[in-house]
Amino acid sequence: MINIVLLEPEIPANTGNIGRTCVAAGARLHLIEPLGFKLSEKALRRAGMDYWKDLDVTTYIDYQDFLERNPGAKIYMATTKAEKAYTEMNYEPDCYIMFGKESAGIPEEILVRNRENCVRIPMMEEIRSLNLGNSVAIVLYEALRQNGFAGMETEGKLHELTW
Repeated sequence: MINIVLLEPEIPANTGNIGRTCVAAGARLHLIEPLGFKLSEKALRRAGMDYWKDLDVTTYIDYQDFLERNPGAKIYMATTKAEKAYTEMNYEPDCYIMFGKESAGIPEEILVRNRENCVRIPMMEEIRSLNLGNSVAIVLYEALRQNGFAGMETEGKLHELTW
């Protein structure tokens, strides 16, 4: 199962949206505090809709707690500072893909120690970054594609018509 890690997320609607994406993708969500909101916030639940109850989510008091509780985890870090595109990595079925907070991303002191596992989403030069929920979806679905969408429904179904 692929793991999505949010380091100090700030916006509840983004985290709710990402939680819903994780449920749809069969991914786990890991939230590293401090959070910019309470997990009970209405905006978080609204964005996650009725899927939040089905989400496999774990919280951590800080980055060190996350590392200690996930020893040996293969962690890819999404950042605008990376040299490699997200499509240049080979994602393992049980990897962790980390995203930083909306206002600042993953701290550079963490990135420099993990340079070989940093990935970026290509975009136009004048754009600072994409919405966090969009970034998670882009990289997560590339990892799922590389792993053959294991366990997922890959064929469309029409209600009454057939293809």
